[in-house]
Amino acid sequence: MRIKHGRDFARVREQGGRLSCGCLVANWLRLPAGSASRLGVVAGAKIGGAVVRTRVKRLLRESFRLHQAQLNGPVDLVLVARSSIVGRNYQFVERDFVSAMCRAGLLNAEGCQ
Repeated sequence: MRIKHGRDFARVREQGGRLSCGCLVANWLRLPAGSASRLGVVAGAKIGGAVVRTRVKRLLRESFRLHQAQLNGPVDLVLVARSSIVGRNYQFVERDFVSAMCRAGLLNAEGCQ
């Protein structure tokens, strides 16, 4: 359920939609019905050291995991962490994630309330 190859990250960035919201940037590409949703997370060196980047990636993956059942359909989603995410708790990251997904039209009405 993860995007692992550089070509897949590039395809999502080139062909999909993009939205910036709070501490993250979301890039997505809708997939045909019957496919499984996949997630890719990017935390660059500007975010901080390895420990900080790993924590940021875990927070973003957990937000996706808890809300993936509420997605409108299968999607390839790439989340890019911004520097404002450093030191934030899970509730802050989840709020920005849900807000971005609602603005992009990727979450159903039940997930956006």
